[in-house]
Amino acid sequence: MDLDRYLERDSRIHAADARLKFLITIGFILSLSLLPIGSFLAIAIAWVVLMAATVVARIGPSRVVRASFVALPFVAAAIPLIFTKSGDPLGDINLGLFTLTASGEGLIQFATIVFKSWVSVQAAVLLTFSTRFPDLVEALRALRVPAIIVAVISFMYRYLAVLTDEATRMMRARAARSASPDGSGGGSLLWRARVVGSMVGSLFIRAYERSERVYAAMQSRGFDGTMRTLRRRQFGGAQWLALGLAAVTLGVFEVTGHLWLPRA
Repeated sequence: MDLDRYLERDSRIHAADARLKFLITIGFILSLSLLPIGSFLAIAIAWVVLMAATVVARIGPSRVVRASFVALPFVAAAIPLIFTKSGDPLGDINLGLFTLTASGEGLIQFATIVFKSWVSVQAAVLLTFSTRFPDLVEALRALRVPAIIVAVISFMYRYLAVLTDEATRMMRARAARSASPDGSGGGSLLWRARVVGSMVGSLFIRAYERSERVYAAMQSRGFDGTMRTLRRRQFGGAQWLALGLAAVTLGVFEVTGHLWLPRA
């Protein structure tokens, strides 16, 4: 299992400092989230700019859009807005015990949340496609993100693959011990559930024991909670200039989205 979604390309976006890319991405997502309800034109403009950035990065819009679809199911949590907001009724849905009334205002709010979330996820996908995971972790550390959060993310990146391999070996062993001539895998559904529960418990115990061994090994090597690297890039004048231009652009975009661009 590989958490690093980095795609090797020769582009200015790939070559940019990870701290700069992270800050611009966070600013972009924040500016989207602050747009008023119904600002579909502003969201569309932001999406076009983002797609232009994918072209500059030599990744391509289609790859970023496809990768962002994985997050769309999570916007289902906003579906109740369609039926709980007051406004012009669009229709009724009879569920027997009660009737749901869809409103135009609720639908606009739901659509706004969906498009904001979708474009924001695409911005995050572009960041991960154009920046190596270790560089992102180092950027978080340089930006003074709490050390415990950076350490957890770093350890997750390093050891989740180990746990995945361990789980894969356990699944293979289970399949070898539960084979049947007809290829069904053997055992009833309840029996399989018990086996899976035992595997999860065993994996938890193995993970806990391994974490103790890893921590003891790190302490014996002088680990004090700080991850140190030999390579550290300076955040120079060019990076500050790019960050300032990005901040001004996002500020102008936000003001324009609130004051001048039409809304639904």
